[in-house]
Amino acid sequence: MITNTPTYALTTRKLTLAYEGKVVIESLDLAIPTGKITILVGPNGCGKSTLLKGLGRLLKPKQGVVYLESESIAKLSTKAIAKRLGLLPQSPSAPEGLTVRDLVAQGRYPHQGWLQQWSHEDEKQVDWALSMTQMQEFAHCALDNLSGGQRQRAWIAMALAQNTDILLLDEPTTYLDLAHQIEVLDLLHDLNEQQGKTIVMVLHDLNQACRFGDYLVAIKGGAVYDQGHPERVMTETMVQNVFGLESRIINDPVANTPLCIPISRKSSGKVGAGYQS
Repeated sequence: MITNTPTYALTTRKLTLAYEGKVVIESLDLAIPTGKITILVGPNGCGKSTLLKGLGRLLKPKQGVVYLESESIAKLSTKAIAKRLGLLPQSPSAPEGLTVRDLVAQGRYPHQGWLQQWSHEDEKQVDWALSMTQMQEFAHCALDNLSGGQRQRAWIAMALAQNTDILLLDEPTTYLDLAHQIEVLDLLHDLNEQQGKTIVMVLHDLNQACRFGDYLVAIKGGAVYDQGHPERVMTETMVQNVFGLESRIINDPVANTPLCIPISRKSSGKVGAGYQS
């Protein structure tokens, strides 16, 4: 049974979420450990993004409760949530003509008020976020003129500028080439290691999920199929049952984490032969 203790940054109790009238997540109990990187994995349409929206209160539950630490998230003000929890949805949009710096500055809005306007601390956080995402040289460029990967890094910078203890990111490596994917994931790892940020993200790449995640949540059909450390969750049985794919799980020689080798119909004979004694 899940209990609301400080060891969990977010918990759900019997959470049911519907999208466009269709139930996507049903009666789900989940605990997100504080100070860890939790990664949601599963096939397209299984409910990963919907769950992330529910955790960030972008989607109102049909039933059940989401707790931010020990408080029901439904009872908190939007501003109070935004000071503690940052959320980067999949394929976000911004007004036409907005510059990168203007976008990143929006991450500081939760810290503004009638008596506290733009401050030196706000300026410092924006500069830091631009630097961490290597977007300083694009600070005054219009977002519309950037490549998909550059735009994605600008949005990540905005989430970082918000300076929350919890970050929710829906496919943060979308549109990024492999080198920039690793840069972003290394950055998130550093934020977790050095600043203790709790990070929850959706990733499609199972091997990156194992390499960068402390905790995996495998979702199938709107329910949790399994959850725990990558070494326990990432099994050939899980990949078969959740993704409908035959695979071999071996040890990653670089990261010493599970490495998933998918087996296609074209290669199954060759791979199978390699595993015969």
